[in-house]
Amino acid sequence: MSTMHAFVLPPHLKPVAETAALLQRLEAPPLQVSPAQYRQVVQQLQQQLADLGMDDALDKLLQAFPAAAVVYENLHYEQAGLCRAPLEASLNAELSAAAVIRAIRAGAGRPPVA
Repeated sequence: MSTMHAFVLPPHLKPVAETAALLQRLEAPPLQVSPAQYRQVVQQLQQQLADLGMDDALDKLLQAFPAAAVVYENLHYEQAGLCRAPLEASLNAELSAAAVIRAIRAGAGRPPVA
């Protein structure tokens, strides 16, 4: 038998949660929405997230709405990089990119092999 922990959303996060839920629905097929409508929802969420500091409540909200987590991560990329991406996936992506760059550099100046 599992126990569920209730999460009480602080009042200042309720509008963020509503917008995050809307964005999550827009991301799920087969719902179709115009690019302008999608952009409007993302921009609204960006404005709501812009001044929020990370805390447990916001972290739980972003865990519940992956599309909103991507928006948050993009807003804070300059300071924290892919701060919400799992560390192993980020590390593997970095190692793969470095390997590709090395391979390209090693092949620089050589004619392509047909």
